[in-house]
Amino acid sequence: MTEYAEHHPRGILQAGTTAPEFTLPCTPGTTLALSSHRGKPVVLVFYPADWSAVCGDELNVFNEAEPLLLEDAAVVLGISVDGVWSHRAFAADRGFHFALLSDFEPKGRVSKLYGAYDFHAGTSKRALFVIDAAGVIAWSFLSPLDVNPGVDGVLDALDRLTAESASSN
Repeated sequence: MTEYAEHHPRGILQAGTTAPEFTLPCTPGTTLALSSHRGKPVVLVFYPADWSAVCGDELNVFNEAEPLLLEDAAVVLGISVDGVWSHRAFAADRGFHFALLSDFEPKGRVSKLYGAYDFHAGTSKRALFVIDAAGVIAWSFLSPLDVNPGVDGVLDALDRLTAESASSN
């Protein structure tokens, strides 16, 4: 049985699961911890590879949706197994306004924690997670490799979090 099957028999982590903590490189010489954004919703965008057509399109959608995501005070973090230098060039070329995190070494460690690692391809799967302010997964989605899932599911999940927060105050 693979590590993936042992830890995630049903695939990616589901709503209601505490989001696994991680710290990953975001630029050469700097790291970012998930817990540094506690108190705000966080959107994790796992994607297979920098420079691929579908991945570039998917991340461009999140970049263009930034004003809508900011309405919910959400932080977007892209994660793939590419290295920080590839991320740096890719983000600069595309003008991304959010951090791309390198799950490079040990390869796919964080992707595996979230059930979002493709052991056959050696890359992250195309998976989305919305994590609430308390660090619990509020919504997750696994997309086929060749399909850009867009941002609608994420925006709906963030709207539900905002509504829940408003009704509890």
